[in-house]
Amino acid sequence: MDARSYKDIRAKSGNTYHTFVVPPKDASKPTLLFVHGFPSTAHDWRNQVAFFLKAGYGVVAPDLLGHGGSDKPQNLQSYAPSKICADLVDILSQVKAGRVVAVGHDWGSIITSRLASYYPERFVGFAFLAGGYYPLLAGFDVKTALAFNMQNFKAELFGYWLFLAEDGAKDVVNKHLESMQSIWYTADPALWKTVLSPAGGLKAWLQADKKAPLASFITPDEKARMLAEWRKTGLGASLNWYKVMATGLMSKDDEAVNKERLALPHPVYFAACARDYVCLAEPSAKIVRDFCPRATVDTYDTGHWVQLEAPEKLNKALLAWLEKAVGK
Repeated sequence: MDARSYKDIRAKSGNTYHTFVVPPKDASKPTLLFVHGFPSTAHDWRNQVAFFLKAGYGVVAPDLLGHGGSDKPQNLQSYAPSKICADLVDILSQVKAGRVVAVGHDWGSIITSRLASYYPERFVGFAFLAGGYYPLLAGFDVKTALAFNMQNFKAELFGYWLFLAEDGAKDVVNKHLESMQSIWYTADPALWKTVLSPAGGLKAWLQADKKAPLASFITPDEKARMLAEWRKTGLGASLNWYKVMATGLMSKDDEAVNKERLALPHPVYFAACARDYVCLAEPSAKIVRDFCPRATVDTYDTGHWVQLEAPEKLNKALLAWLEKAVGK
């Protein structure tokens, strides 16, 4: 991604987002707003950005708050989804984006869901990768969710959230960044069953400084680049996203969601990941089908990082969906 296309855009909230911006080469085509997750930056969309710019689409890809070159506020309220969404819509206005399709991955799928909730008229379509559509999280409680998951899926799935939301987590994470990288981008997605899914698994992994082989899409150069980026400021600020969930801020923030329009009338694309053992493919796909009558659901034989592991297949599928469901 060309460094010359990055802009530091100050939203009305006062937060500045380091954002990759290129307008559509073909004025009839929409702009794609790429919304990443943890522990990522806009750089995780590099394969999609190159492909869709070549196809004439516009691209807006920010580093979200707490990540990369964007601001890292200590105030937890800044990370509330409603406030993040307001910032992103403001950024779209500042760069004069016309028709927009939001594409979210991981935490970005939650933010993309809330863009659909709060600003449905601003977007012409939504795509969700790995993490699906989240209709409503008012009343969400992490420990209750873990118990529900254990009862229904025989795994807690999000046990690692409890650790990453602890005040002392940043010190453990920052002391063991290479260990953290190796489990997040592991060559063996099944490791997530024993390290991320159960409460306590990730903390034990990091404190033992364990390391797993990296996925093939993390080249030696990419490994070094990522670690250098993380070491600049540490990952502490990005852990605020987990505190939003664990403290109940997400639940309270979602009370503003209009419960009368949880179903999305827009074209929706969902890339389910068959070997993602945290964001389970089929339960996520069911929610998408139940709430999104115009949904296209494809299942990929990948782990969580479908945009990195199967970029060519995903890009072609997204392009076909955009051309058919969304139009030029």
